[in-house]
Amino acid sequence: MTQTTDVLIIGAGPAGVSAALYARRGGLQVTVLSQGAGTGSLARAELIENYYGLEAPVSGAELERRGRAGAERLGVQFVTAEVMGLTLNDTMNGFRVEAGGTVYEAPAVILAAGAARRTLPIEGLARLEGHGVSYCAICDAFFYRGKNVAVLGAGEYALHEAQALVPHAAHLTILTNAEAPAAVFPEGMVVNTQPVEAILGQTRVEGVRLADGTTLPVDGVFVALGTAGSTALARKAGALLDGNNVKVDAQMSTNVPGLFAAGDNTGGLLQVSKAVYEGAQAGLSAVKYVRQQRAQAQ
Repeated sequence: MTQTTDVLIIGAGPAGVSAALYARRGGLQVTVLSQGAGTGSLARAELIENYYGLEAPVSGAELERRGRAGAERLGVQFVTAEVMGLTLNDTMNGFRVEAGGTVYEAPAVILAAGAARRTLPIEGLARLEGHGVSYCAICDAFFYRGKNVAVLGAGEYALHEAQALVPHAAHLTILTNAEAPAAVFPEGMVVNTQPVEAILGQTRVEGVRLADGTTLPVDGVFVALGTAGSTALARKAGALLDGNNVKVDAQMSTNVPGLFAAGDNTGGLLQVSKAVYEGAQAGLSAVKYVRQQRAQAQ
């Protein structure tokens, strides 16, 4: 199933909702994808009293509810679904986002899914990034044709990345790193629940050492921990990063035309006020971009 919209926003926190408000008031169709109310960092804040316009402190969950209600009143569509992938869609000069069994297509995407998740402190993981350690199966699967690979993760995101690798790899192992599998992995996918001690190799990945001392020979390790956050999605679309943050300019534009980012994932002050500003700017930039694309198509 495929759905189209003008602006697709990933994340329903202050940045995402602010972006949705401005894009919707700009006359565009707006769809917001998130894992649902109460799942972001704002909802976990006990009381907020340093935000403009609040006469008395409110809980983060209440502020989140008010923001979403205001956007829904204007016609913003909210969808609860786990986002798995973000790719360029050359046929419509835009993007394709996989979420909850549906493919969403849009000429503009705003990443607002919060700060990057920390990777595991596994020896060799950071050192071998780009040298056999990858964060994007759909980007790099082709380079592992006929080779042995492993996916580090235990949930639906790990399953999604593994499915992209199956047609290419000679052998694939799911490494849950001592977590119980949170997805149903099909027959043929080997699931190893041993803790991972190290990624082996000097200049490229050569294997994985497990807690019981055994070595698993692999040519590549694909990291798919938890859910796909803004940084992972940015990588998939070819956007530049600044450390663990998505690199943007003053208009919240990434280096990829039509792809914007706002909020905690851009770094800096991790506050609601900063997220709301960046979301507003990203929403306005998306409106301008979509209008320009339509004008050029005429």
